[in-house]
Amino acid sequence: MAQVVLENISKVYPNGFQAVTDLSLSIEDGEFLVLVGPSGCGKSTALRMIAGLEEISDGELFIGDNMVNDVEPKDRDIAMVFQNYALYPHMTVYDNIGFALKLAKMPKDEIDVRIRDAARILELEDNLDRKPGQLSGGQRQRVAMGRAIVRQPSAFLMDEPLSNLDAKLRVQMRAEIAGLQRDLGVTTFYVTHDQVEAMTMGDRVAVIKDGLLQQVDTPQNLYDRPQNVFVAAFIGSPSMNLFEGTFTLEGDAAKIQVGSQTLSVPAEVLQSRPALQSYDGRNVIFGIRPEDLDDAAIVSRPDDQCLQSSVALIEALGAEILVHMTVDATFVDSGDPDAVEELSESSLVGRFSPRSQVRIGNDVKIAVDTARMSFFDTDSRLAIWD
Repeated sequence: MAQVVLENISKVYPNGFQAVTDLSLSIEDGEFLVLVGPSGCGKSTALRMIAGLEEISDGELFIGDNMVNDVEPKDRDIAMVFQNYALYPHMTVYDNIGFALKLAKMPKDEIDVRIRDAARILELEDNLDRKPGQLSGGQRQRVAMGRAIVRQPSAFLMDEPLSNLDAKLRVQMRAEIAGLQRDLGVTTFYVTHDQVEAMTMGDRVAVIKDGLLQQVDTPQNLYDRPQNVFVAAFIGSPSMNLFEGTFTLEGDAAKIQVGSQTLSVPAEVLQSRPALQSYDGRNVIFGIRPEDLDDAAIVSRPDDQCLQSSVALIEALGAEILVHMTVDATFVDSGDPDAVEELSESSLVGRFSPRSQVRIGNDVKIAVDTARMSFFDTDSRLAIWD
């Protein structure tokens, strides 16, 4: 196993397009690090530079103690798992898994032991004589994993390996890959556009946008303490509701303008974010996560912690309902090019209890957990903390 270190890595294509800019990351020995971001943000380019499939324009790449900028892909001691499985259709599962070992001229008995060990780990023992066309999508992905495992590499590189699977199978395979990585203890760099995959699988998650690293942290810290507006909106589904309004101090507490309405900001928020004191009378960007909103008929809160709204759309999910509402406030664009606003720019999404009796077209009083609001500077779009 080995640490993988990217030091100020950049990629510029001949046409001048800068795909990755000054990327610095350290994937620790045995760590599962996920790189996540919207389509076209440079995440697959970063992985391909580690693999040696893309030339590095600037910066240094280390695998273990060795700088590998000019090392051929086959000599980097890494194994890749691709989105499309990349299996040989004319070969059996047994031969697909052992193909790289055969090319390396490893003794046949050792190849056999490694293949059968991988098949046992991946529950493929009954499929070794089958060809890929006879397998399900999940089984094909296991074969691709087996081909990587038998090489016993220093690191795994995984490029959106679950994107071709259906939703139910993706959930199953997420758990299987994460558990397998923990059991093997192999340094793993995993690329995805799916923030749910990132949050559920990674020891740490790195968020990238337009080739620039935004934040690297544990999944929970990314969710609770996003460093900027983009991360706040990108991590979480549905996205954080983001608006712009005037922030005003009131003794030990404060209030925030939400269009024609105001919400109280408790003293504990000012204590945890002392830099807010300097924003008195200024506009800020503030965020409210959907789970911090509920029907005031069920969750009782003071009037200064409630908003009046009207219901535009309801999505019933059984254990919860997603309620899309409209408010006369200034909506803030998250900067995610893949984000789709289903309603107007004044839409607000709440994750309500299924006991709520709200109906489309009705006015609703929303209970807001204002102690859990997030605040960002309108110019830098960075989080306001210290």
